Amino acid sequence: MTTHTPPADGGPQRGGLVLAVCCLSLLITALDTTAVNVALPAVGRDLQASVSGLQWTVDGYTLAVAAFMMLAGSTADRIGRRRVFQAGLALFTAGSLACSLAPTLGWLIVFRVVQGLGASMLNPVALSIITHAFPDPRERARAIGLWGTTVGLSLAAGPVVGGLLVASAGWRSIFWINIPIGVAALVLAAVFVPDSRAAAARRPDPVGQVLVVTILTSLIFAIIEGSRRGYGSAPIIALFVVSAIAVAALPGYERRREQPLVDPAFFRSVPFTGAFVVAVTAFFVLSGFLFLNTLYLQEVRGYSALHAGLLTVPMAAGIALASPLSGRLTAARGPRPPLVAAGLLIAAAALTLTTLTATTPWAVLLAAYLLLGIGFGLVNTPITSTAVAGMPRAQAGVSAAITTTGRQVGNNLGVAVLGSIVTARTRAPGHAGFTAASHPGWWILAASGLVIAAMGLAATTRRATATATRVAARFPTDPVTTVSSTPTMPRGAQA
Repeated sequence: MTTHTPPADGGPQRGGLVLAVCCLSLLITALDTTAVNVALPAVGRDLQASVSGLQWTVDGYTLAVAAFMMLAGSTADRIGRRRVFQAGLALFTAGSLACSLAPTLGWLIVFRVVQGLGASMLNPVALSIITHAFPDPRERARAIGLWGTTVGLSLAAGPVVGGLLVASAGWRSIFWINIPIGVAALVLAAVFVPDSRAAAARRPDPVGQVLVVTILTSLIFAIIEGSRRGYGSAPIIALFVVSAIAVAALPGYERRREQPLVDPAFFRSVPFTGAFVVAVTAFFVLSGFLFLNTLYLQEVRGYSALHAGLLTVPMAAGIALASPLSGRLTAARGPRPPLVAAGLLIAAAALTLTTLTATTPWAVLLAAYLLLGIGFGLVNTPITSTAVAGMPRAQAGVSAAITTTGRQVGNNLGVAVLGSIVTARTRAPGHAGFTAASHPGWWILAASGLVIAAMGLAATTRRATATATRVAARFPTDPVTTVSSTPTMPRGAQA
């Protein structure tokens, strides 16, 4: 296998095109994650869905992403990143079309899982492609900063775009928007994205993959269905036990493998572990907030999907303002200031909502949305930079996948836990009792903000940074192998 170095001519322009294609894939997956939340009441009315059914509409997607993202990252390192990236785009686009045609709730959840399988091949692989498209550390940092900003802006725009689409063309139109963007990204990837892989191919780890799927599926199923069947029932207890056994078995099994799916050595790096915990917690907050707030605005306050989406504009504005600021702040001062500030702002926003009623003044709600948006905008870039920094480039696919999996695990848990709290405390979200039932959820989100701030302090000390250096030294230097790009590119522009 021959190692090639990208030519200097046209490099920055080519890198910019690669970054644009990768950001397109991120746009549709992140936008889809939050836009669907706004459509949940419409989906519930049209398909006669219960609260648990709405939870599965969201978590069917994010569960598939979380369960298979690490497999996608390691597979991309082994067989070629562009190939896996294109497969993910094709599957996500086809899944979006199927979702728009779903006749029943059951089929919608199935097609959401298909979407999730496609999305699992996109985000970590795209981040790995970006890492290798920008070999200069400074340029790579800027590219990753723009990537993080795209995450924040896409997630923030989701409720507004979703509200506009639901109001104008119904909930199925949320999935239509993915189709032209997905097709365009698929064509552009074939033309502009070079293929690359790790020089030392990683062997598949089917047992590790089964353990990861078992952990997530049994845990999320137990949390969601436990609120309906009872957490003391034998099937739910059995699911929790199965998840705990798989959690205990995974690191022991992976330590014995030469090329594990989830290398436990990564978690000996305090910054990497901190980034993972913050990723889980931050997206737990975002998904939990969107789920509760959507039901509150539409079912309790009686607003349309469009109105509910527009009311989250302060959150979107906060993310839009804070995301680029976070990138500059991280580059200048490191990840600690934005992480600590993000955690405190998220805690303040959630505390504001712990006294939520059916008549809470709009000034209070909008202030909480703005604080949460600024907090979330600050947190995303330092997650990415902390996770990637210090890790060997040859492990980029897996290390990025682990942290991005943390985001999806947080998405799963936010909807599962907070939705189940509301379901257990009131059977009818449209009743006035919904607001009181949601109060424990807001307290949990406030505590989550404090966890983010604490991790921002603990994972950025000199002692913590030294652990990252020791972990990186355990991995051999593995040069990137770049194979032929595409016959349609001029010879001088190939990587």
